[in-house]
Amino acid sequence: MTPDNAPELQTSGWLNTDRPRSLRDLRGKVVVIEAFQMLCPGCVSHGLPQAGRVAEAFSPDEVAVIGLHCVFEHHDVQGRREALEAFLHEYKIEFPVAMDEPSDDRIPKTMAAYQLRGTPTLLLIDRKGRLRKKAFGLTSDLALGAEIMSLMREPFSPEGSEEAPEAPACGEEGCLIPNR
Repeated sequence: MTPDNAPELQTSGWLNTDRPRSLRDLRGKVVVIEAFQMLCPGCVSHGLPQAGRVAEAFSPDEVAVIGLHCVFEHHDVQGRREALEAFLHEYKIEFPVAMDEPSDDRIPKTMAAYQLRGTPTLLLIDRKGRLRKKAFGLTSDLALGAEIMSLMREPFSPEGSEEAPEAPACGEEGCLIPNR
């Protein structure tokens, strides 16, 4: 996948946070977004618990975990904020959760912008704000952890500052320290 800038989240509300989040504000962090529906069995059994494990395993200074509630079916039940609040409470989901903004179509706006096939879908965004992974269905914890660590090791320079040091060059024979 060639990295493209990740589309901004289009939301109608946020839960588990005192302020809305934007991908622009999260630059410098690896962002893990778990797109889910509360009535999706795979989301409840795999996607959301995995997002919770990521939030526990990595420092929030390095990795931001966000749930994205994408209602594309059973709108009358799943589209209610109170229902989502109760769901998050019952399943002890503590990371920030965005409510995808509904559209005139049955597919909500962020879900459409990312061209998601369904839920659960994992989105992985690098520290420069580029979409690096879009995975529908189950993702291995081990593979995801390795991908997050790989993105954390990539050089990053905030706008207007010096370039970050070069990362070690790794190959089959090992890793070489970059020239200084």
